Amino acid sequence: MNTTSPETPRPPLPPFSRETAIQKVRAAEDAWNTRDAKRVTQAYTANSRWRNRAEIFQGREAIQAFLERKWAKEQEYRLIKELWAVSENRIAVRFAYEWRDDSGQWYRAYGNENWEFDALGYMAVRHASINDLPIKPEERKFHWPQGRRPDDHPSLSDLGL
Repeated sequence: MNTTSPETPRPPLPPFSRETAIQKVRAAEDAWNTRDAKRVTQAYTANSRWRNRAEIFQGREAIQAFLERKWAKEQEYRLIKELWAVSENRIAVRFAYEWRDDSGQWYRAYGNENWEFDALGYMAVRHASINDLPIKPEERKFHWPQGRRPDDHPSLSDLGL
């Protein structure tokens, strides 16, 4: 696992404790909730390898293109991530997000991610498994204004997800 260019460290750095892993997870959640693909890609190594559902790709340009396609389709996107496990430079996360398509159908996506970081704190590998569940508007649980989830909003565990 190598970083291909001299990058400045992106704390917290591995090896992760439970507390620093939680910080890394929340930082990722916050960035993804901006829906700013260019900003999000800066957390990954230049040659980061991804598997997202059935897509496999590598590098920041591919990640940015993927995220731009994703968020063009997934409107009103709101995400919650939660630490599942941590060991050295790896973090396992479970997550759920809600979004609607252009016809107005709402979905809740459930998933798990396995992350591996380089020594500077950049994500070098991301594997994501995700399932979408159609939901009715009244079944939505994520109602904060678009952007960062408020600190007092319930977690996945608090919501029974």
